[in-house]
Amino acid sequence: IAERMNIKRNIIFALEGRKKNGVAITENVPIRMRVNYSGQRIEFTMPYRIDAAKWDATKQRVKNGCTNKLKVPASEINAELTRSYTLIQDIFKEFELQELMPTTEQLKGVYTSRSKVEAPKTEELIHQKTFWEIYDEFTEENGKLNDWTKATFEKFAAQRNHLHDFNPNISFDDFTEEGLNDYLEFLGHQLKMRNSTISKQVGFLKWFLRWSMKKGYHQNAAFETYKPKLKNPDKAIIFLTRKEQEQLRDYQIPGSKQYLERVRDVFSFCCFTGLRYSDAYNLRRSDIKDDHIDITTIKTTDHLKIELNKHSRSILDKYKDVPFKNDKALPVISNQRMNEYLKELCELAGIDSPVHITYYRGQQRIDETRPKYELMGTHAARRTFICNAILLGIPANVIMKWTGHSDYKAMKPYIDVADETKASAMSKFDLM
Repeated sequence: IAERMNIKRNIIFALEGRKKNGVAITENVPIRMRVNYSGQRIEFTMPYRIDAAKWDATKQRVKNGCTNKLKVPASEINAELTRSYTLIQDIFKEFELQELMPTTEQLKGVYTSRSKVEAPKTEELIHQKTFWEIYDEFTEENGKLNDWTKATFEKFAAQRNHLHDFNPNISFDDFTEEGLNDYLEFLGHQLKMRNSTISKQVGFLKWFLRWSMKKGYHQNAAFETYKPKLKNPDKAIIFLTRKEQEQLRDYQIPGSKQYLERVRDVFSFCCFTGLRYSDAYNLRRSDIKDDHIDITTIKTTDHLKIELNKHSRSILDKYKDVPFKNDKALPVISNQRMNEYLKELCELAGIDSPVHITYYRGQQRIDETRPKYELMGTHAARRTFICNAILLGIPANVIMKWTGHSDYKAMKPYIDVADETKASAMSKFDLM
């Protein structure tokens, strides 16, 4: 009787050797099964990870009583390693019975097909959703939980499109430091984003990756320590001086452009109350009291009491008998159209003083000088209110009660701008 074929083999379980910046990674390390046989070698990644401190290299198992980051106990992980060991041994025995020396491709093929059938629900098998399904779950869950505005949904929808354009087949494993750098390069070079915009995109992406890791959809924590060095100069604060406000107020709007009158009224109202566009849009007549407006802001849910002055009161009086949908107090159109019309209005009114702006795209510094009307948007009204209030000598703590700013740090950029304006104004005495 011929002697049965015996394939000599050595099966070892060990942690994957990974390094970052030359330093070995010791947390949340993949477990691998290494198989050496007949001068050949093949490795299989186990469906669990573990910290190096919780791994017993001698026993080739997780130390008793330990759990991994997803709170899976050592007993469950070790049972899976034993099951994998038994499975690969059984496969070798079948090849021995057939007197066949398997290639690494054959061994991998049989093991992979059998492990899918026989394996219990492990970390990798539990989550069969695609990356895009997980992203949609993230936006749906967080949108409801945090009561996202339409604008926030649009921001994350835009990021989804950016990620898809970058790589339609992207996976969580792609977000290594190198992969994140590639994505940032795509945003800067392909989509021509400024560094300030890229910084926001990184923040949105980290939010999603952090949420999905807590959900157990991946274990790639590279994003947590990823802090790209993006040059971001202070953004120019665009606001109207008192002279420009008067210029805008006194401009005679042509009969063919009467749609601009309501835009001017709404913008002016925000200039004299400090309201954001979203709060002006949602202002109801029931929010208007005898001498103030009483609102809960959309963005921060702050409850604010904002006293009326003659300018804001006259605009409310102008529309008090005009019926608007949902009992709104003012004729506020969409933010996009209002921004478009506001630029048109300011150009017609001659608000075209040159504004110097500096920004970076990657390491490239870009300096531009543009007429002020090109940079106007609805948020300039809130900035106008704050800067002019400071110039009028109103204390910062009082202004903060009107605007809802919670700390002095948020007000400092406006104070710095006001100080520059005051210094420039004082120099005019030198011309006398």
